[in-house]
Amino acid sequence: MAKAATIIPTHMNAMSWHGEHTPLPLMLVCVSVPKPKKAEVLIKVAYAGVNRAEVFQRNRHYPLPTSVPRIPGIEYSGTVARLGAGTKGVKLGQRVCGIITEGGYAEYITSPASMVLPVPENLSLKEAACLPEAMLTAWVSLMEQAALKKGETVLIHGGGSGVGVMAIQMARVLGAQVIVTAGNDSKCTKCKKLGAHHTINYNAKDFEVEIERITNGKGVDVILDMVGGDYTQKHLSILKTNGRLAIISFLRGAKTQVNLAPVLLKKLAIFGSILRNRPLSEKSTFVKNMRKQLWKSVKTKKIIAVIDSTFTLEDAKKALDRMEENLNFGKILLQVGLE
Repeated sequence: MAKAATIIPTHMNAMSWHGEHTPLPLMLVCVSVPKPKKAEVLIKVAYAGVNRAEVFQRNRHYPLPTSVPRIPGIEYSGTVARLGAGTKGVKLGQRVCGIITEGGYAEYITSPASMVLPVPENLSLKEAACLPEAMLTAWVSLMEQAALKKGETVLIHGGGSGVGVMAIQMARVLGAQVIVTAGNDSKCTKCKKLGAHHTINYNAKDFEVEIERITNGKGVDVILDMVGGDYTQKHLSILKTNGRLAIISFLRGAKTQVNLAPVLLKKLAIFGSILRNRPLSEKSTFVKNMRKQLWKSVKTKKIIAVIDSTFTLEDAKKALDRMEENLNFGKILLQVGLE
């Protein structure tokens, strides 16, 4: 049952990028609580998800927030505190989660109502904060773009990342054969527990050679790539005819030299995906489609939250350090408020 709305303060704490150095330092600031516009909601934040986007922002490899002060954060869970004019489908006091363009490292945020996801009763807000960004990223890449089908084989890089742990579970729910790379044997074991059929420790073995062995030389249908760089040529090699390469990041660099012949000979498709710069109508459609087709798997715990660690809002720098050093398996969270 939805809870009654609480008294809303005029000011709140938030973390903001400060200065012009690289890496950018984070500073705790006191700012005005935002007001929801038409068809928006004000949300009292319980947890903020930590994402690679903030690591890139800190190192000036990704667009900074447009707000002043520059408050990062694109993922949250919390409780609806106020409704803007004309808001539909959301109730005061409702537990929700979702993604926003910026501003998530704060005690209150605003969001278009169309981007809000209801938190199932059997999930905590802490668990819910692990879901939206990773699930939407994986959904758009694997389903909306690459059209992964039941029975196909998918290679998922970065199995221990927030996106990776969600992509493994989603692909398994969809009936795909799942192969995962991760940086050590411990992470590989955890990926198998989440549903991966095969795992590859990329620091110990050449994933291209392993894919050839695992698939008996047939290759894979879809690749979820967050690596880029020198992996790209290997991807073109191991994709089957009509294979699809979905790129969501490039941790080994955005530039590389490749032989494009396999793209023509095997009729390959290459997709790039980023949610931030898409129009609201498009993002809202993705949220609607994912909710319709996969949210029931969250309710039944076929897709579960995987929490690596939780930091306070003031310790956001430590959280980003952990992610940048690739120490996490699953989601890193900031606890902003109470459940």
